[in-house]
Amino acid sequence: MNKRNYQKEMEKLITGFEKRGEVPKLLIHSCCAPCSSYVLEYLSDYFSITVLYYNPNIFPDTEYAYRIEEQKKLIANLPVTYPISFMGTDYTPEDFYGKVRGMENIPEGGERCFVCYRLRLEYTAKLAGEQNFDYFTTTLSISPLKNAEQLNAIGEELAEKYGVSYLVSDFKKKNGYRRSVELSKEYELYRQDYCGCVYSMQERKNKKSTCNIL
Repeated sequence: MNKRNYQKEMEKLITGFEKRGEVPKLLIHSCCAPCSSYVLEYLSDYFSITVLYYNPNIFPDTEYAYRIEEQKKLIANLPVTYPISFMGTDYTPEDFYGKVRGMENIPEGGERCFVCYRLRLEYTAKLAGEQNFDYFTTTLSISPLKNAEQLNAIGEELAEKYGVSYLVSDFKKKNGYRRSVELSKEYELYRQDYCGCVYSMQERKNKKSTCNIL
């Protein structure tokens, strides 16, 4: 079975919008300003975007608040074709800890992360359906450390459940990740050195300690 090319699928969909003169409404889950930078630069030529910041996995609460401010800063300064609005959420870490209980020692990139993908995407999909968005998606696929196949499978499953289309993506393609690094420098965005949760923070600390010993 051939592996799907999510980037080409998205490009084909966008071409259809342009031909028909459509500007669909997109609710996009963002994990942080740096990851969203290229995604917003790219998609704002084709969609009317609302950025949703729902990330109960983030630790600690000060990190959550800081990432929100960085997201707002980017949106305020990024030149766009169609408007981008922002939708924040309260810090609810219990949402995350309740879902991943028993998975604390699973390495980053494993099943715990997939549960976290679903948690954030389901919140986005439900909200997109309730507020009559045409599409929903996430910035997560831009990261080389995130599993685009898992993200898209979860997104398409939730699209069926909530009756709103999922915009498939693999934003790291076409140098998307490299462009996000460039934009982060251009807009002086804070780039964290861990995914966001307490477990990824500890894993990063352990790796640094090992490197220092060696």
